[in-house]
Amino acid sequence: MMDERRKQTFSAEAAIEMWHASRLSVTKTYEMSPEIIKANNSVIGTLGNFSASIGKAKSKKTFNVSAIVAAALMNGSVLRYTASLPDDKCRVLYVDTEQSPYHCQKVIRRILRMCGLPEDKDHENLEFLALRKYSPEERIEITRQAIYNLPDVGLVIIDGIRDFVYDINSPSESTKIITLLMQWTDERQIHIHAILHQNKGDENARGHIGTELNNKAETVLLVEKDSQNHDTSCVKSVHIRAMDFEPFAFRINSEALPELMDGYVIGNREGGKSKRQKFDPYADISEQHHRIALETVFSKQPTYGYNELTEALKEAYALVGIRLSNNKASDLISMLKCKRMIVQDSSRKYSYNPDFVY
Repeated sequence: MMDERRKQTFSAEAAIEMWHASRLSVTKTYEMSPEIIKANNSVIGTLGNFSASIGKAKSKKTFNVSAIVAAALMNGSVLRYTASLPDDKCRVLYVDTEQSPYHCQKVIRRILRMCGLPEDKDHENLEFLALRKYSPEERIEITRQAIYNLPDVGLVIIDGIRDFVYDINSPSESTKIITLLMQWTDERQIHIHAILHQNKGDENARGHIGTELNNKAETVLLVEKDSQNHDTSCVKSVHIRAMDFEPFAFRINSEALPELMDGYVIGNREGGKSKRQKFDPYADISEQHHRIALETVFSKQPTYGYNELTEALKEAYALVGIRLSNNKASDLISMLKCKRMIVQDSSRKYSYNPDFVY
């Protein structure tokens, strides 16, 4: 039945036309995607691509993305973000799927205050949609129509992309949404920034949709409370195609606005108490050792399930002098996924990506 429906909507003629249109040539000139958002001078957002923010509940993800929006509306700098949108891509579309109109309005007012603008007047370049009351299909279609019909859209925020699907662990639903993001950004030459909750036990974005986001996004930002000061939120990249940026921290000031904490040492110890450093597979293991171990593992077989991968990694890393407990192996797998050194397919099997950038 599925094949019959596909044949009805996707003819051989259409496929041939798309095949020809997709051909690349070394003799043609292809333009580099315009860079519109930077963090600490590192590119995190370009037109024609999408990015994401992940973080646990109450980590201040929406405050952080408010700074990105404010920078875009000003074509200036807020916190460590700098935006530069072309004149014909100057409008921001903000889609919220989680909050009531009352709380969405508070976000709008916060953005306006960060821009130094009055709170009692709508900004002509900010379109804010509150979609909590709609179904996933309705949210998708409303967002699609706004993207394709609003003039001068350059940046789209989807605050709560989890609410575009019924099941965050559904491979088919997740693939559909990520495909739409790639289609919308390419056809409309916009940048989409999606926000998603993080798994409770690791740094990964939640569900299969989180895995797909991590695999396809040009940048994934992690917003988390500082381990030593829960009033402070820290921002770092867990994946970035461009040069990585120095993590930064912010707090919410007396005016309920995010405020940069210059010179703040992330994870700093308090009161001189010595704390045992948590195992960090990115900082504690060299790229060379990672490559040797991973090539050893995946030379034996191309894909692994989680449990057999855990055992294979423990054996291979031991050969380069690194002993892993089950907990450390779990941390290692999370880091390898975040850095796209290994990738997980729809059947939840892991394979090696030898072209990773460390």
